[in-house]
Amino acid sequence: MSGIAHGQKIAFLGTGKIGEALLSGLLRAGKDPADVLITARRPERAAELTERYGVTAVSNTEAVKLADTVILAVKPQDMGTLLDELAPYIAAEKLVVSAAAGIPTAWFEARLAAGTPVVRVMPNTPVLVDEGMSVISGGSHAQEEHLRWAEEIFRSVGKVLRLPESQQDAATALSGSGPAYFYFLVEAMTDAGILLGLPRQVAHDLIVQSAIGASVMLRDSGEHPVKLREAVTSPAGTTIAAIRELENHGVRAALLGALEAARDRSRELAGGGR
Repeated sequence: MSGIAHGQKIAFLGTGKIGEALLSGLLRAGKDPADVLITARRPERAAELTERYGVTAVSNTEAVKLADTVILAVKPQDMGTLLDELAPYIAAEKLVVSAAAGIPTAWFEARLAAGTPVVRVMPNTPVLVDEGMSVISGGSHAQEEHLRWAEEIFRSVGKVLRLPESQQDAATALSGSGPAYFYFLVEAMTDAGILLGLPRQVAHDLIVQSAIGASVMLRDSGEHPVKLREAVTSPAGTTIAAIRELENHGVRAALLGALEAARDRSRELAGGGR
């Protein structure tokens, strides 16, 4: 099952932003458009994707009948209706990949033919710029070849990490929702820059490039973040004055609480919460 360019047919059910990013990345990695099927709620969206990528638009039922790998990229709240419609047409030898937050593989296995391999994936929005972080976990029937194939698909749009499914809710809190925390921080720092007398665009440019540089250093240096922070923090300087204020306002504790809340919400979604 290895090799992006092999003849396996892949169907994307739910080709929104994340689905389209995966589709685009897979094609750039060498997948033949003739082996890719897509579905879309609106005919004009299907026509747009067909024209842009040269893939084939079909109905949901046709997609699962024809494809070897079915990627479910619809919202968690829509998954039940979709599975009710399609489960009778998904043969047990097909690989089902879910990119819906919070829904465990056991939920799919209970609704699909006995023995159907299911892989659960939590990508994040930077897959749109090929810098995604996708966490994958296999269900009880997923074999090594299924996991490797899922990794290959998602590696086309960023980094992939394989984790036990018991850690998926925590991963969702950190990386699935993670980009939003950084955007929130940039928004707050931009407002601070304006308060300090800088034009908005100047503040934005200073912060974004600082964030990019810091991220690359974290990724490439191999250093612990504490060591990198200490390298910027001189005695009685500006940085330590700012960090003292962050600590005084409980920013570290707020982050811990925020990520726990995100994890708990992921668990609620798994249990059918809305």
